[in-house]
Amino acid sequence: MKFLLFLGSVRESTPPRPARLGYRVALACEQYLRMAYPDIEIELIDPLDPIIKPVFEQAVFKSQFSYAQGKAPVGLEQLAEKISLADGYVMISPEYNHSLSPALAHLLNHFGSSRFAFKPSAIVTYSAGQWGGMRAGVGMRTFLAELGCLSVSAMVHLPHAQNVFDEQGQFLPNVDVNAWQGYFGRTFSQLVWWATATKNHRQNVNPNDIVPPFLTNPSERNAPN
Repeated sequence: MKFLLFLGSVRESTPPRPARLGYRVALACEQYLRMAYPDIEIELIDPLDPIIKPVFEQAVFKSQFSYAQGKAPVGLEQLAEKISLADGYVMISPEYNHSLSPALAHLLNHFGSSRFAFKPSAIVTYSAGQWGGMRAGVGMRTFLAELGCLSVSAMVHLPHAQNVFDEQGQFLPNVDVNAWQGYFGRTFSQLVWWATATKNHRQNVNPNDIVPPFLTNPSERNAPN
């Protein structure tokens, strides 16, 4: 199996401090998953990756599926293929106005829901303050449901994340590592369970044969007149 970890932050400036707090959280998730599930392939999708970053520099938004076949920017084409081949997703976001980060929404909106559909996701939110991004997590449930990658019931919320992880995503010396790993495990074990189940079922039943994706216009899924 393969999981993609989407980091929903492009902020490199301060304040607030520290910069790129989300990157610490993403590295911590990646390291936990590699340790707990060594047979699962894990890839971190960082929007500041040189291949993906040009997407955020486009003057006009244009989704991957709006281009003629094979004509989308290289970064979009490569990421679209990775999304299609993945078996589950971890969505990592800070909280902006009680919602997910604009960076994460902007990145995910470039891809059709059929690439995510019938596969599970896990929600991880964080903050430098006391709330841990939990209100963003609530809103992310509906966003991810619309993409088709329903989120598992458990979520990871990380308040004061700068006091938990160092810049490499390692636990700081004063942290109860066992407690935090148990907390991560509750969410990620659900993700693995659902990803295994849906992967096995997709091998027997093609979901697109049951619910075909719309190909030309969103009105294809409208109720009859």
